[in-house]
Amino acid sequence: MFRRILIANRAEIALRIIRACHELDIEAVCVFSEEDRGAAYLDLADRAICIGEAPPKDSYLKSDRIIAAAEVAGADAIHPGYGFLAENAQFAEMCRAGNIEFIGPSAEAMRLLGDKASARALAKKAKVPTIPGSDGIVEDGDDALKTAKEIGFPVMIKASAGGGGRGMRIARNKSELESGLKQAAIEAEGAFKDSSLYIEKFIEQPRHVEVQLMGDAQGNVVHFGERDCTIQRRYQKLIEESPSPSIDPRTRKDLFNSAVKLAKIAGYSGAGTVEFLVDQKGKHYFIEVNTRIQVEHPVTEMVTRMDLIKEQIRIAAGETLGYSQKSIQRRGHAIECRINAEDPAEGFRPCPGRIETFRPPGGPGVRVDSHVHAGSRISRFYDSLLAKVIVWQPTRDEAIRCMRRCLHEFVVGPIKTTIPFLQQVLAHEDFSKGDFDTGFVERVFARKEGV
Repeated sequence: MFRRILIANRAEIALRIIRACHELDIEAVCVFSEEDRGAAYLDLADRAICIGEAPPKDSYLKSDRIIAAAEVAGADAIHPGYGFLAENAQFAEMCRAGNIEFIGPSAEAMRLLGDKASARALAKKAKVPTIPGSDGIVEDGDDALKTAKEIGFPVMIKASAGGGGRGMRIARNKSELESGLKQAAIEAEGAFKDSSLYIEKFIEQPRHVEVQLMGDAQGNVVHFGERDCTIQRRYQKLIEESPSPSIDPRTRKDLFNSAVKLAKIAGYSGAGTVEFLVDQKGKHYFIEVNTRIQVEHPVTEMVTRMDLIKEQIRIAAGETLGYSQKSIQRRGHAIECRINAEDPAEGFRPCPGRIETFRPPGGPGVRVDSHVHAGSRISRFYDSLLAKVIVWQPTRDEAIRCMRRCLHEFVVGPIKTTIPFLQQVLAHEDFSKGDFDTGFVERVFARKEGV
């Protein structure tokens, strides 16, 4: 097992990893930017090292500075969390070249699955259902138009190196395709330094369901069930739950089989998530693999009683899974709401500033993952996530009622948050019935909240 781990991230996920390290008797070293200097979660680390100024490009995205910090601290491994360098294959290679273990999959697996075009090709090889689309990256507008005509409009333009909804556009005709290609390429270049795009058939009114995986270096792969992340705005997830309220047992089994098959053929080791769209007839289509731990991992932890961060660390240290698929038991229902410092009434405008009041909810079956406290300052330089509220109850109806109670109790001020908007979603009849798709938020709430 590792003696000391450097955490190449910040805020909520950094705190989550610190706690997992300490429960494994591992020292935790944090890096921080000047903007995060003095943050309370850093006090819980065994050591904290400044790596640069506030902008991520000058700190949390500086591979060489992070590795230098790990060397100075004598760290055995680096945990990237999510975002920043978590899916950067070159960074993983740099770590391992310096005899520092990267807590994640191999660089080869990251390149194979992290690039959406190559991941699609691998999925086809594994006979995992994929959305009809281009055979790899489209070379130019003519190539894209040819593909669009073959599969039929509407189509989805996607950044090959993308994630988080960046570099994505829907095109319903030739004109929208031409403008969408330009916009998506510019956005993809700015976000990922890679402007390459590919085209897929746009699936109308789908569900977005993902499967949590864990693999080891010996080729063992297990799944921990699915999460439904259909409630989203502009491809950004807002509410996640497990199990999915809409898929039947046969579809669920097919999803699990597809996810595990893809991970095995890729030689995947570590935590990963395979994402699918499920259409109105229950047919599933592979869309991408996230080669890291995800924001919503606590949902799975609540229904399986497994600590996925600890599992990541164990696997990276060379241990085997040590358990079979049959031994993973899922029970009850869990829901997660992301609390962001954003103003829904103003088009979800970010609301940085100082928090004067922070009173999170509690009670049986309630978990709050947050680095925030009264006096915390929310920076304009980073993601606006303040907290994740996760509830577990025996049934979905009970979980919804518990979450509604939690959001009512949660007090954050004076900055604006997404709590009022989440309350509206949870109170909606269609959400309660599980009758929604990925366009639900825009369709139902657009006029009210400037969605």
